[in-house]
Amino acid sequence: MRGNRMRIIKKAVDACMTVLLLCLMAYQVTGETLHEWCGIGMTVLLIVHHILNRKWTATLVKGKYNAYRIVSTAVNALLFVSIVLTAVCGMAMSSKAVPFLYGILPVSFARRFHLSMSYWSFVLMGFHLGLHVPAMTAGWKMNKTVKTILAAIFAVIAGIGLWLFVKSGIPGYLFFRSPFAFFDYDKSGPAVFAENLAILTAFAFLGACCASLAKGDKKGRKETKTAARSGSPAESKRDR
Repeated sequence: MRGNRMRIIKKAVDACMTVLLLCLMAYQVTGETLHEWCGIGMTVLLIVHHILNRKWTATLVKGKYNAYRIVSTAVNALLFVSIVLTAVCGMAMSSKAVPFLYGILPVSFARRFHLSMSYWSFVLMGFHLGLHVPAMTAGWKMNKTVKTILAAIFAVIAGIGLWLFVKSGIPGYLFFRSPFAFFDYDKSGPAVFAENLAILTAFAFLGACCASLAKGDKKGRKETKTAARSGSPAESKRDR
């Protein structure tokens, strides 16, 4: 019972972090004050998330690392670093939520890093979510046709998201090519959130594909080893 409650709490925290991230990426809709307070909320939830998942952190130095675990651990570490840098740089520019921290870093430095790290957090969050999609959907009872249709819809949305990712100039933000973000203030709030969700879905799709490949490779190696162990005695008898 306690285990089920903890799983629900973890999922609720993860869902809130995803929603807050979408709000943070919609600066032209939320405005500066709400943007800063959403950032504070995201920082608090990040701390809560890591407290709830402290057992996972404790196992980082234990066990073997297969392809999936390597990718998952790397993405989680990069996501953590990018969110922390986003938060610190954001606080260094804050004029509403935590104005007493304004200037803890040079503002020009903080602005460029905040812009880049916020978009890295966005991309890595999508990839992080996608890595868990195969595990989350493994128990779904669906026939092959339904799975194919859902996968096709997922792929179409991801394709639109990747197009919006490039069209919005996000690659330039990621690699410090643009010192300022350019927002379309004439675009409606629902449209902004829909576009951001599509971009998040694009990287979730890539993460899901990566997870399927990594886990498929692991499964294939297990089957090969099993076949080799079961086939060796028979082959040796035939050889005799």
